[in-house]
Amino acid sequence: MKILYAIQGTGNGHVSRAREVLPHLKQHGKVDVLISGTQADVQLDSPVKFKLHGFGFVFGRQGGVDYWKTFQAMQTRRFLIDIKNFPVQNYDLIVNDFEPVTAWACKLKGLNSVALSHQSAFLSPNTPVVPDRWAWQRQILKNYAPTTHHIGFHFKSYDQFIHTPVIRSEIRKLEPMDMGHITVYLPAYDDHLLLNYFTKLPDIRWEVFSKHCKIPYQNANVTVYPVNNKQYNLSLSRAHGLLTGGGFEGPAEALYLGKKLAMVPMHNQYEQLCNAEAARRMGVTVIDEVDHNFVQNLRSWLAKSTLLKPSYPDQSGEIIADMVQEYAYGSTKPIADFSPSAAELSHQPSPHLEHTLF
Repeated sequence: MKILYAIQGTGNGHVSRAREVLPHLKQHGKVDVLISGTQADVQLDSPVKFKLHGFGFVFGRQGGVDYWKTFQAMQTRRFLIDIKNFPVQNYDLIVNDFEPVTAWACKLKGLNSVALSHQSAFLSPNTPVVPDRWAWQRQILKNYAPTTHHIGFHFKSYDQFIHTPVIRSEIRKLEPMDMGHITVYLPAYDDHLLLNYFTKLPDIRWEVFSKHCKIPYQNANVTVYPVNNKQYNLSLSRAHGLLTGGGFEGPAEALYLGKKLAMVPMHNQYEQLCNAEAARRMGVTVIDEVDHNFVQNLRSWLAKSTLLKPSYPDQSGEIIADMVQEYAYGSTKPIADFSPSAAELSHQPSPHLEHTLF
């Protein structure tokens, strides 16, 4: 069986999940890997056959998307050519983790594809979302990487097709301890900006992993590192807590390890705001802004004694095996329209609950 595994390369979460999914996929056939996007710091252990520019966003330094750099990085003509020319018809199963080129190639050629992603979880009306004022962003995600079938992941199994997070084997093998420091991963913030706040809490050691730092350095009680997977895992395993953005995989790993967790979702990023809302309902601290109240909010968070440690069993092998059994070979047969199956239709949300990229 020939399998195409298409992965979004904006952010580290998709690639981190792929590191765990790939060995299971390879048990069922020959897997070609495609990555599109340019913002991931984590690397795959397996060869990447196709590397495309894709269509994503660029992290800013003030807590949001850098829209100017995102616009400069767009290569719309190349994106459309890649969609037209990519040979999706050569595969027996196409697995898509929020990757737009192959998703649109399948749609335009009338072929099935299977979403295996966190974003699929937002197709359920049971998944927590923020108030309904993000219509344009919901529409972006609805049309960003459309697929015919959906398997989702979230902090809880909000619906039948939603599973608890894929926790990397390297995280599961860690022996967590508490050495008192706070690990920080806020990719949308400049490390020098964060220093202004962390140095005002001198009794706390902060280990910051920054997308904007190339050489490690220390300033008072704060150590700043470039993003490095192995070093980050070690820091997290020994941390008292994690301060991170509104992503999914990073917070899920911290919860799995029983670490104190606080999330600072990116500005106007719908998906991260929804993740933060789901986490807030579980009892996780959410800090909306890095502003004049940030230091006090951090003090309040650190003073809390409650720790969460949900059960996230390793279901990856079973999920992949079930997916292959249900969708392989039939996945690339032409279909009459782009409607979901009857089973999936029962899980479709109302139109106003469609998910989006930001």
